[in-house]
Amino acid sequence: MFEGQVALVTGGTRGIGAAITTMLAKSGVRVAAGYSRGQDAAETLQKKLEAEGGAVSIHQGRVDAPDDCARVVTEVMDRFGRVDYLINNAGITLDKTVRKMTHDDWQNVLNVNLFGAFCMTKSVLEHMIERGSGRIVNISSVIGETGNVGQANYAASKAGLFGLTKSLALEMARRGITVNTVAPGFIATEMVGKIPQAALDAVVEKIPLHRLGRPEEVARVVRFLLEDDSGYITGAVYTVNGGLDM
Repeated sequence: MFEGQVALVTGGTRGIGAAITTMLAKSGVRVAAGYSRGQDAAETLQKKLEAEGGAVSIHQGRVDAPDDCARVVTEVMDRFGRVDYLINNAGITLDKTVRKMTHDDWQNVLNVNLFGAFCMTKSVLEHMIERGSGRIVNISSVIGETGNVGQANYAASKAGLFGLTKSLALEMARRGITVNTVAPGFIATEMVGKIPQAALDAVVEKIPLHRLGRPEEVARVVRFLLEDDSGYITGAVYTVNGGLDM
């Protein structure tokens, strides 16, 4: 199904991104995993997947730097010759209430989480249009739907991905390119692990399934959206949140 296909996964070496990279590599996709920091983790993941027979490259750069995005795409093209799938997963948090949030706190999160998805998309779009096919999946969050105390910047950036997805899906529908969003809830990752235990327990209590999600459960939905048989799905939002928001 995925033979010869190439995926570029931003933030693809840690957390949900690492799960996506792993699942796609094990499915036969050639994966280019982007990262901005954590070179040791990136190299460890690459070596592990290559030892298991996967084809994985790693690429350092900032998604909110247009020149870095263009360079990474060039590196991927030089290595694999094509980009079939783009998964915009890179994201950061800088949590504070609006009263305490600085302009930099706001702008940095919007730059990485929303502008970064725009920059990476711009960098691959002409190639996908020329080939007449492509899949773009944006990783948003349940917080983009519900909001959250202390996360106005994060919520705004993730909500913005819904609008980007729907608009781009309309623009690209006749070009053979689908654009969708996956919106995870609270997933057992390093980012969620930074939440104080008492606060995390309170969150889990509100989740109908009464547990955190697993990164692999998000990756499975991403893989589904990349399949050939998913070509009639575009402009959609798939939630993976244990029923926290329905």
